[in-house]
Amino acid sequence: MRDNMQDPMTFLQPQVVSKLANLHLVARLVVEGFITGLHKSPYHGFSVEFAEHRQYMPGDDIRHVDWKVYAKTDRYYVKQFEEETNLKAYLLLDTSASMGYSSHGVSKLQYSAFMSAALSYLMLKQRDSVGLVTFDEKINSFLPPRSINTYLNVLLQELQRCRSGASTKIANTLHHLAERINRRGLIILFSDLFDDPQTVLSGLEHFRHKKHEVIVFHVLDPMERSFNFRQDGQFEDMESGDKLATQPWHIRTEYRNLVSRFIETYKRECLSHQIDYVLIDTEEPFDQALLQYLIKRKRIGG
Repeated sequence: MRDNMQDPMTFLQPQVVSKLANLHLVARLVVEGFITGLHKSPYHGFSVEFAEHRQYMPGDDIRHVDWKVYAKTDRYYVKQFEEETNLKAYLLLDTSASMGYSSHGVSKLQYSAFMSAALSYLMLKQRDSVGLVTFDEKINSFLPPRSINTYLNVLLQELQRCRSGASTKIANTLHHLAERINRRGLIILFSDLFDDPQTVLSGLEHFRHKKHEVIVFHVLDPMERSFNFRQDGQFEDMESGDKLATQPWHIRTEYRNLVSRFIETYKRECLSHQIDYVLIDTEEPFDQALLQYLIKRKRIGG
């Protein structure tokens, strides 16, 4: 086991990552393991010229407090550098009940939290601004984008607290945030998208109308796609509580067809609206999702 733990690629395996309790360690190892597999570093660097002041927020580095302004106003303001105005990214994490499902030890929510942690680590290291929104049927937390390294702990603490909870109302959250987030940025959604596709797509299109770049990580458990259950059983909707007793083999073909159409709808409509759609299997290593992000990030000037 010790030899495997020394191999960076080990930390791209969800089953290994899920055994680590320290989310900061998870983020660092996943990113470093991924970068080890690249032939070229994804970091490009940014200017750090002073741009403007903004009010001090918890997690800000006190070294950036402008004490001259404090002496005049008796209020804390920090210097916002040009690097902070280069990109503002928002990680939108679905924490609804269905995200708690797992057939192999890593739930969709865990996988999404690990990915969010890794992307936060990566973007802050690259001096981008990153924020976090968690939601189910309503917004549960909203951490605005910041670009200082110490902000990572704030983000990770919130991710650590995430638990799957209520039912899903993705579209409501998307529309609300599209109106709330005024400045053009990068919107990254982690969700199983178990909601009416047309209403969800309407919310995503709202972001595009506001000129945001959008990436959708469609996170699914492998059994949700294959339905390879072998025994008769009772299946329960994790959000509505509805139950269905059935023989899996009897409905497997029709189930797979419905799921396939469900996925294809999102894939087709996202493509038509210039939204990056990435289908994620929670058994797959993290490097595939990270690579999709970096390709997108490079395209928009990262």
